[in-house]
Amino acid sequence: MAIDTKKCVGCGDCVVACQTENNVPHGYCRDWIVERVDGTYPSLSLEFRSERCNHCDNSPCVRCCPTGASHIVDGGVVLVTPHKCIGCGACIESCPYDARYPHPEGHVDKCTFCIHRVEKGQNPACVDVCPTNCLHFGDLDDPNSAVSLALKDRKWKVLAPEAGTKPQLYFLT
Repeated sequence: MAIDTKKCVGCGDCVVACQTENNVPHGYCRDWIVERVDGTYPSLSLEFRSERCNHCDNSPCVRCCPTGASHIVDGGVVLVTPHKCIGCGACIESCPYDARYPHPEGHVDKCTFCIHRVEKGQNPACVDVCPTNCLHFGDLDDPNSAVSLALKDRKWKVLAPEAGTKPQLYFLT
C-alpha cells in the first residue's frame, strides 16, 4: 500500500471504514491518522499520514510468535490467527510501528489489508472510502498495479527503515 501524503487531509474516513468493516471493538483501531509538523515558524510543513501494519517482508512479529499465530500469507500480508494466539504480547513488543493491540477477546489484532475483500478482488475498505483517493493498493510484483504505478511516478519513504523490517507500506512525498 502507498499513501499519498500530499493528498491525505486527515479526515479519518479510513479509520472508521476499517472499524466498521472489521468489527473492531470500540476504543481500538487497526489504522490511525498521524499529523506531523516539521520546521520552525514561519517555515512549517504539515503532513498527514494514514498508518497501520506495515506488512513487513522481514516481520519481527512473525519471528517472535511462539505459536505461529502471526504468519505471512501468499501475497505478503501479515495475519494473526486468533484461535492460535495466546495473547502473550511478544509481537506487540517487537513491532517498531506500534501496529498491534491486545483484542479484548484475548488475542492480538492488527490491520489485515481487509484480506477477506482482497481475496474477492476488492480493495481494502480504507482504500474504497478515501475521499481524496490518497490510498493506493495492489500487488507490487505487478508493474501495472495502482501501488506499483504510484511508487514509480513519485518519491516515497518508509517508516523506520533502520529497523530492517522491509516494510511494505510506502508514503508518497
